[in-house]
Amino acid sequence: RVAPCPMSSSVSQQACAAAFSARQLGSAAKKRASSTLRRSTMRPEVAAAASLQPHFSGDTCALTTSVIAATVEEALLEIVEAVESGADIVELRVDFIDGLDAAVDLPKMLAACSVPCIVTYRPTWEGGQFDGDELVRLRALWCAVEAGAAYVDCELLASERFFAAAPTEELKNKATRHTKIILSSHNYETVPDSETLSGIHSRCVASGADIVKIAAMVTDITHVSRLEQLLRDTKQSQAESTIVLGMGEAGQTSRLLAAKFGSFLTFGALRVGAESAPGQPTLAQLRDLYRVPAQTSATKVMGVIGLPIAQSKSPALHNGALHAAGLDACYVPLLVHDLAEFLASPLFGSDDYTGFSVTIPHKEKALELCAEVDPVAAKIGAVNTLVKLPNGLGYKGYNTDYVAAIGAIEAAMGGNDSKESPLFGKTVVVVGAGGAGRGLAFGAAFKGATVIVVNRSYDRAVDLANACGGTAATMEDLQNGAVTGDVLCNTTSVGMMPNVDETPVPKSAIDGGGFQVVFDAVYNPLVTLLLKEAEECGCVRVSGLDMFVGQAARQFSLFTGKEPAIALMRKAVLDSMA
Repeated sequence: RVAPCPMSSSVSQQACAAAFSARQLGSAAKKRASSTLRRSTMRPEVAAAASLQPHFSGDTCALTTSVIAATVEEALLEIVEAVESGADIVELRVDFIDGLDAAVDLPKMLAACSVPCIVTYRPTWEGGQFDGDELVRLRALWCAVEAGAAYVDCELLASERFFAAAPTEELKNKATRHTKIILSSHNYETVPDSETLSGIHSRCVASGADIVKIAAMVTDITHVSRLEQLLRDTKQSQAESTIVLGMGEAGQTSRLLAAKFGSFLTFGALRVGAESAPGQPTLAQLRDLYRVPAQTSATKVMGVIGLPIAQSKSPALHNGALHAAGLDACYVPLLVHDLAEFLASPLFGSDDYTGFSVTIPHKEKALELCAEVDPVAAKIGAVNTLVKLPNGLGYKGYNTDYVAAIGAIEAAMGGNDSKESPLFGKTVVVVGAGGAGRGLAFGAAFKGATVIVVNRSYDRAVDLANACGGTAATMEDLQNGAVTGDVLCNTTSVGMMPNVDETPVPKSAIDGGGFQVVFDAVYNPLVTLLLKEAEECGCVRVSGLDMFVGQAARQFSLFTGKEPAIALMRKAVLDSMA
């Protein structure tokens, strides 16, 4: 019996990998690949493969999905689904299969797949499921080589033992071997610095890799720069290709922009809930929403900056419009903690990143970081749009929230056919004093309305009220029904998915406040509890969808200089929420 491969990294790295395995993969983490070869010390006879699998021959990044099944029968069904879903490459995660007979099962699965396969038998010490005899695991990988697999993935830490276990010199020699060997390294804690990443890549090449794969947990989005730099720095290396994968939500851009970055492949789940790693999008999203196969190194990038950001529908809205306009551009979600650091990063601050939408909680900070500010945005004191200025001169900030929100409210009040806004002389109660709240408060004041600002922090409500010429009230007064008006506007995130049972203003306060129109900036769900109860009180409700589409349409024009297909943008958001 050969002992499991020793880790050269820290004990905490091992613990992190094990914790990830159990947490991310759930009940499957209890399964063991109790292969009939597990106790064997003899080389198994491999069932003949129908033919050698082709290698990926595309000109861009290969869309890859992982088959994660507990039995060979289930794996065969998922292979068919993966091919029908448009996968360029299918990874067979055989460490999930209970009772794997590598000599029999691997040729069967490879023969069932009409696209190239990667055979991966990941051990627990690197985030996988196999916890048995290491020699048995390595021999199983060589079974895949003998069966004609296009690719086999082996961990860098096991590479010496892997090549030592080769059944013949012909298979060991890359010049005479059909299968391409991917040597991989996973870090479940952080993205190492650029020097360390370069060293890992060099060790993979020196250890015999045809293709190098490096996956790392991204805890700060600026660390994606290190992965992108590695791809640029290793273009002339002896490795045929390199794969980089940023794990976690903050690392998602490395997957969504994989073709632009130059990665050999990127992974997408077959469906929501079938992810094989944290932060993994679906195959359909990679192909249809982010259009990874169409990306080039020249593709321009825009995105939405926020914290949190996973719930945003902005990518669905903008990417469809970019495609309709025939632009080589992609719009991505950006989980940002420190806005200043993000904008100054060598990757996201480069000229290829032409503009950003800004959402909670960065709108006021964005104003501070602008080299130029639109006069209206400066008066409001918040920006939701950053447009890159030429020649590295920074960003110009705009606020497209207030025009869209006020326009939606005016339309609900009968439109604005005359010179005088229907808001003129009305009382508008604005809940929230953040970026969206500032936009609504100033927008209403511009139209001649009396503005009352309500906020959880009364001091912030007073500051905004003083700035826009309104008055302030406490949240307690509003919720007790002591605040009255004509229009009620919620600009907070209360009631947003997944907290759909929450509301910033109880039904009794809506009814007692005498409001005629209720607006909610939350657009997911379309009908929030606030809007539902407002309608029950006889109010006209105004969905945040109208504001969302309107402000995004203006952003699109600022980013691209073109007019967007607004109907298409609206449909894209609705479809994404279906």
